[in-house]
Amino acid sequence: MKIKDILDILETMAPLAYAEDFDNVGLLTGNVNDSIKGILVCHDALVEVIDEAITKGCNLIVCFHPILFSGLKKITGKNYVERAVIKAIKNDIAIYAVHTALDNHKQGVNKIFCDALGLTDTKILIPKENFIRKLVTYTTPENYEDLRRALFAAGAGSIGNYSNCSFNSTGTGTYKGNEDSNPQVGNRGEFVQANEIKIEVTFEKHLEGNILKALFANHIYEEVAYEIYSLSNTHQNIGLGMTGTLPQPMDEKEFLQFVKQKMDAHGIRHSAYTDRPVSKVAVLGGSGSFAIKAAIAAGADVFLTADLKYHQFYEAESKILLADIGHFESERYTQNYIAEYLGAHTQGISITITGVDTNPVKYL
Repeated sequence: MKIKDILDILETMAPLAYAEDFDNVGLLTGNVNDSIKGILVCHDALVEVIDEAITKGCNLIVCFHPILFSGLKKITGKNYVERAVIKAIKNDIAIYAVHTALDNHKQGVNKIFCDALGLTDTKILIPKENFIRKLVTYTTPENYEDLRRALFAAGAGSIGNYSNCSFNSTGTGTYKGNEDSNPQVGNRGEFVQANEIKIEVTFEKHLEGNILKALFANHIYEEVAYEIYSLSNTHQNIGLGMTGTLPQPMDEKEFLQFVKQKMDAHGIRHSAYTDRPVSKVAVLGGSGSFAIKAAIAAGADVFLTADLKYHQFYEAESKILLADIGHFESERYTQNYIAEYLGAHTQGISITITGVDTNPVKYL
């Protein structure tokens, strides 16, 4: 297998189109045509991790956080980012980052977080906006079933737990072809009124190329009439954060001790206790202060996240228990998930989780 074959697997696990606009996901260094020798999975692709990859004969590092987040104007080795990039390039090591592409996946970072705590009835906390589009096209009664089937196969018509979703209506289409036309129904220069079926299907925006390819390949008209609309609907299965329910309600102090043990959190900072039992839990791995209001609106009893600032704890306002369990700690099981996913979708390739502790935060 080549590195590009592994990238296809990773994009299935966490489509890059799911990532936030500010992020820098995907292949950061390396040649996609290199043969894969071994894969090292980590949270942060530091120099020490690259040294480990060299020692273990791995030429692909799959990391959660992108070591290259913003642009570099110079690469002189003056900081930890530049040193890591230089060493990776010198040793022909590819680095691939998943970050918010996996954050936003319904089976990704926050589902992993919820599963570690045994939460059930999980739902996306902040569904992704401006991600759904609609295709509208028109064809003959003889063609519409084959065309619709091809659109479904290309990824159109999936809504939540349902697939093959469409709306179909009948009507009359009109056209008149010029001397260079080759109409499927009627003749050149003839005004034609034909029975047509209108097909409407929604799709995730990154599938547009596949959808149009299927449309043109399976439509019988010489000139395909179609429209694509951007919808304001949120995508309920893609987005940041997640809510879930404990099997049994817990006391707040008992719950935080439970979280500390399950997430191996060395220290938890939290807001004032509300003196209410914890049943519904909101989580957001990594920096999640922006989601405090969403967690309150979702009716969560507690919000687990990281990187909360002093004044943000005031935002609890006795409506919710806010708990900062640590950035690395809130995402700690992500590398295990990545390694397991790759192992289930490859054969004969060494896949190793780093032995380097990349958490920059230390505790007394």
